[in-house]
Amino acid sequence: MSTTLSIRIDDELERELTQAALAAHRPKGDIVREALRRQLALGRFRSVRSEVLPLAEQQGFLTDEDVFKAIS
Repeated sequence: MSTTLSIRIDDELERELTQAALAAHRPKGDIVREALRRQLALGRFRSVRSEVLPLAEQQGFLTDEDVFKAIS
């Protein structure tokens, strides 16, 4: 199923979107969909991270180095 979504963007953002689409040889809709997917994925990542971080800290994983040492 496909849904149409209308949004308002300012002139500067429109220019940037148009330039990005031209540079990528892709429709503006593709650029917007990709940006939305990335933003939603980032939100999911941040949500999971906030739940897992306290558990990791309890196990002594405070930095990326701690994780790399544990899996190396």
